[in-house]
Amino acid sequence: MAQTKYDFSQGSIPRNILSLALPMTAAQLVNVLYSVVDRIYLGRLPGSSHLALTGLGITIPIVSIIMGFANLCGTGGGPLCSIYRGKGDLREAERVMGNAFTLLLLLGVAVTAFFLVFKRPILYLFGASDATFPYADDYMTIYLLGTLFVMVSLGMNPFINAQGFGRTGMMTVVVGAILNLVLDPIFIFVFGMGVKGAALATVISQGASAAWVLQFLTGRRATLRLRLSNCRLELARVKKILSLGLSGFFMNMTNSLVQVVCNATLQSWGGDLYVGIMTIINSLREVFIMPIHGLTNGSQPVMGYNYGAKKPDRVRQSIQFSFGVTMAYTALFWAVAMLFPELLIRIFNDDPEVIAHGVPALRVYFGLFFFMALQVAAQGVVVGLGRAKQAVFFSLLRKAIINAPLTVILPVWMGTMGVFTAEAVSQLLGGLASSLTMYFTVYRPLSRLHEGEELPHHTSR
Repeated sequence: MAQTKYDFSQGSIPRNILSLALPMTAAQLVNVLYSVVDRIYLGRLPGSSHLALTGLGITIPIVSIIMGFANLCGTGGGPLCSIYRGKGDLREAERVMGNAFTLLLLLGVAVTAFFLVFKRPILYLFGASDATFPYADDYMTIYLLGTLFVMVSLGMNPFINAQGFGRTGMMTVVVGAILNLVLDPIFIFVFGMGVKGAALATVISQGASAAWVLQFLTGRRATLRLRLSNCRLELARVKKILSLGLSGFFMNMTNSLVQVVCNATLQSWGGDLYVGIMTIINSLREVFIMPIHGLTNGSQPVMGYNYGAKKPDRVRQSIQFSFGVTMAYTALFWAVAMLFPELLIRIFNDDPEVIAHGVPALRVYFGLFFFMALQVAAQGVVVGLGRAKQAVFFSLLRKAIINAPLTVILPVWMGTMGVFTAEAVSQLLGGLASSLTMYFTVYRPLSRLHEGEELPHHTSR
């Protein structure tokens, strides 16, 4: 019955996508509250708000790396599950899920050990100063103890969405985020724990989300169940998961790389003030880009299912709808960022110096945000169709090849504003290159195929 209910080869494409995208978008927005709420509260700590906010910003690259390892398994295994469901091979879909779960546990332990051992030099490398290191160290030490919770909740949730249970996937995030929202002020202000309280609230909340995921995937409601017999790693299956998951992994790794370069460059040219401003801008970017990720993630199970079912026309319709809604939303956000930059900054900090320097930086950073959405949408398409090489290319292009070098070069002539200009330029070039590549290598070839014909470049290629 569940298999029939979530047959994405039938019915309206927009309805199928929205049935997943709306709850997933809500989940993405709520998910970002984990870190954004921490920053809002810490930005208002009496006497140390500026340093606490900056110290928390130093930890963002490490959090992004941890999320990257979770995405390595989740964004690799989730689309594969959708493709195998479209083919009717539920047994292999369950094996993919079991192997992904084992990989998440192994990677989680390894990442936790690495960062605990090398935490101090890494934080200084990522832009910490003597004034901000204690805050970054306090937050990161506690956060790392909950790495396995993050890996399981983030890495296994795509397997819930891949089965069509969008609302259940949304609740994975909502449960933890609401708990975090309640615990943050209690630990930070009532118990006087400050940065340590923010980290502890996050760890407890992620633990609740992980428990929610596991109880569903091992329960009777799931079409695909997490079974111990499927958790033994098999090399061929692991290769498929990792090759497709590399796109999500490299997206987080390159985000981390650019954030490290930005923090270090801003620390050199502008000091803690500009590192704090970048923390605020990154927080806003996370909030406003989440609906785009929610939409693209919601369209991937529909694309992948019809890809596996050899229905190219429905795959094309999915691409059209995903891009159209993404562009409309991005235009709305761009207008808000350009018209009300000061209001957005005041959500986090109302220091006059932060606002004075932050407003022009924000306008430059988001000036070409429309093209950033093109890149995210294009990458969502190729991941959903299992095209691993293109997905990795899109991930590396904008951040590692364009953004990071410009972040170092442009400040030589433009000072601190060069860091924010580098982001805008990378959005333009990366977005155009990614969307045009997707159009000519995926969208147009699909128009030449008829229902039942094998689609080109399967997941193994």
